[in-house]
Amino acid sequence: MVAISPVEKKKVSIPPLENGDSLTRPEFERRYAAMPHLKKAELIEGIVYMASPLRFEPHAEPHSDLIGWLWTYKIATPGVRLGDNPTVRLDLDNEPQPDVVLLIDRQSGGQSGLSSDGYIEGTPELVAEIAASTASIDLRDKKRAYRRNGVREYLVWQPLEGRFDWFVLENGDYVSQNPDASGVIRSSIFPGLWLSVTALLAGDMAEVLATLQAGLVSTEHAAFKEQLTEARAKY
Repeated sequence: MVAISPVEKKKVSIPPLENGDSLTRPEFERRYAAMPHLKKAELIEGIVYMASPLRFEPHAEPHSDLIGWLWTYKIATPGVRLGDNPTVRLDLDNEPQPDVVLLIDRQSGGQSGLSSDGYIEGTPELVAEIAASTASIDLRDKKRAYRRNGVREYLVWQPLEGRFDWFVLENGDYVSQNPDASGVIRSSIFPGLWLSVTALLAGDMAEVLATLQAGLVSTEHAAFKEQLTEARAKY
């Protein structure tokens, strides 16, 4: 008979995460921590969702394009931070791992911060999801959780459908934003964050970045940077 150490007994006693589990956030974190090989799992409205392997075209490449656009904005805007697949502790029933978050640093007046163990606690100002195989979750349960917790802008890109949704929180509900006559949407939360939706859906990232550069030299962006600097000085 082989003796089992106390550490091994503890591991055995923790059930594995399974798709569809109904859990509280503390129990979700306990099981997640016991599965270090697991790459991505989310708790959405108290239900566990575990990601399937990700294909290159419908997810990985669009994801990198979205990151490139937002990273360009982030480096031009001190006080703004960008995260790729971070765990976000929203509330007791929701701990998503969004594809991308863009947030204002708490020292610069943002509404979220980092916990002592390095996770986002509170609500990022902007969340973006690539919905290749998860559209029903991203546009239903996640959308409801993000809305309730005050995510101010929610972006959902569906590459397979050739669709990009940009929602802004207004009076407690998400309002879909339509591109202007030139195919551009301008963020109301992050001044200067401009997106040529038509160029993005066409795969023309050079035009996407050219549109963003126009936003970055706008008077609105300059005023936003000054606002962030002043907030940090008062922190």
